[in-house]
Formats: sequence, C-alpha cells, structure tokens
Amino acid sequence: MDLTLSPIGIIRTPFAEIKGTPVQPSASRGTIGRIELNEDLVAGLSDLDGFSHLILIYHFDRSSGYNLEVLPFMDTQPRGLFATRAPKRPNPIGLSVVKLLRIEGSVLHIENIDVLDGTPLLDIKPYVPQLDQAPEVRIGWMTDKLDLAAVATADERFK
Repeated sequence: MDLTLSPIGIIRTPFAEIKGTPVQPSASRGTIGRIELNEDLVAGLSDLDGFSHLILIYHFDRSSGYNLEVLPFMDTQPRGLFATRAPKRPNPIGLSVVKLLRIEGSVLHIENIDVLDGTPLLDIKPYVPQLDQAPEVRIGWMTDKLDLAAVATADERFK
C-alpha cells in the first residue's frame, strides 16, 4: 500500500536547531508560535476558535531512520521505540497539544509549542478532555520521570 500525505501548513517557532528544543509541550510553557495554514484550507478553520487547545499532527521532517531501541531524553536506560516519544520512527509523525490564542486569517497563534521552526503540519484536531483523556492510566517507565518533562530539551541523539 502506498501512502501520500501533503502538509496543510507550516509550524513557526523560535526553535531553529534540534539541540535545546523542548521535548514536550510541558517543557515549553509560554512559548509562542504560529501555524501558517495553506490559504486554500482557511474555510476549514470555521468554528475552531471556540476551542482553547488543539492537537497538532506533524512530520518530523529533519529526522531520518530509526532504531527499535532508543535512549529517551528523560531516561538513562534504553527503551523500546514504541514505549517512547522519540522523533526517529518508522513513520516520523509527531503529536503535540497546544493552546490556541487566536486565529487571524490563515494564521493560528499558539502557545506551548515544542517543535522545530518550519515543521510541516499534517493535521489539526480540537482537543476535548472528555474525549481525549483516558481513565485509569498507567505511564510505564515514565512514572518517576514526569518532573523532567517540564525541563527536558533535545540534544542531537535523534538527529
């Protein structure tokens, strides 16, 4: 099966290099960015301004190849790739929940963004806590690592 995806826009952020970029939105609180949506898709933004948060799905375009065992940014022990959020994946797709500040034409102003400037955006979905949160969650090896999520930044291990 062949799969083709086309970016619907570009994510703009203050992060020009992988090294030092926050690895989760929680480490990027207050960081302002914007989405420059393709002009032909602006009609799809109708009613989106009623949501405070968005789920962004994007392409890790500066990531190539992958290993099935990786050393996560927030750990010192190698882990299975699918038990991490590492950017080097068989399908290099990222996901972030951001705060929507406002929409001006084809530009969405956002906050708490944790991706590199110029990242291709694949999709936008509204974040709805009652639909997106799961009850009785286990978080595996990350249980004692959550304090690091608020401060962790990337180095070049997944370049």
